[in-house]
Amino acid sequence: MIDIDPNSSGLPGIEQLRDIVGAVMTVGLILSVLALIVSAIVWGFGSNSSNPHLSGRGKIGVLISCGAAVICGASVTLINFFWDVGQAV
Repeated sequence: MIDIDPNSSGLPGIEQLRDIVGAVMTVGLILSVLALIVSAIVWGFGSNSSNPHLSGRGKIGVLISCGAAVICGASVTLINFFWDVGQAV
């Protein structure tokens, strides 16, 4: 039987890599908020100017930006979940 677990001290630079990944997650969340604001403005402008195409694009942008925020926020939990599923196989 082979028992191998992830080693967080096996390579130099692991802590810096964790800091970089955390920073990228923060940037992703900030960009999601920016996209949500811009999409809401486009949605409102399209609705008030009777432009259904622009309004639809704004709605899709709101949904996509919220989905991106969910994925950024849940990425660690998702990876841990699938890691556990893989260990159970």
